Amino acid sequence: MKKYLEKQIENFIRKYESKSQTKWGKPLVGFADADLTSLKSVISPAHATGQDVIERPTVILAYFVPFLKDMAQTNIEAGTASPQWALGYEETNAMFGELNQHIINLLKGEGYRAAVSPEAGAFDRELLISNWSQRHIAYAAGLGTFGLNNMLITKRGCCGRISTVVTDLPVTPDSPMKEELCIYKRSGKCGLCADRCPSGALTRNGYDREKCFQVCRENAAIYNSFGNSYASEPGQPAEDTGSEVCGKCVAGMPCAFL
Repeated sequence: MKKYLEKQIENFIRKYESKSQTKWGKPLVGFADADLTSLKSVISPAHATGQDVIERPTVILAYFVPFLKDMAQTNIEAGTASPQWALGYEETNAMFGELNQHIINLLKGEGYRAAVSPEAGAFDRELLISNWSQRHIAYAAGLGTFGLNNMLITKRGCCGRISTVVTDLPVTPDSPMKEELCIYKRSGKCGLCADRCPSGALTRNGYDREKCFQVCRENAAIYNSFGNSYASEPGQPAEDTGSEVCGKCVAGMPCAFL
């Protein structure tokens, strides 16, 4: 089923590319247990679970879609995010809306229930968290491990985007990956992501999400024509704030593409 879904997702992406400027690599698919109660202590007591999305869910399908190297190269230089990066971020999130519906229709056609969490499209701009952490769900689905940059490093790198669909598909959930993919966490070497952080939000000793988000807001003021993917509240329209992006700790890293 995993290979089937990977192929269906890739086929959809290739067709979608005809109407987008952004292009993408081969996706990765995994299954997380639908019981996400552990994330209530990791992320927030309000973090949603699969049971909040559909009745009697079994797994959450998580998939990672890589960007291409030439697009990532545009975002290596110091300073503001590149326009290609901002556009790619928004075009990928827009594609996910259609792609997720395609996955839901495929699963329903086979007699299974499936839906996307309303929390997936929301971001709390005061607490600076999402109550549906795509990264943590993808980690539970065995797609990768967390790098020093707080991004999920998959076997195809960390330069890309993640999305999820809750379903009652009768498959066994995957387990978190045991192999450490972050060079710094594995050996104490690298740390380039911290060196490249434009605000000092990311260091080898920790992460300041307020400083990080300030940079994202500064980029949003520049890139205000591509839209914004997230609302402050679930089920509400996306905020008209511009593209809240940066990506300097991802683009050009040794872990960007593996």
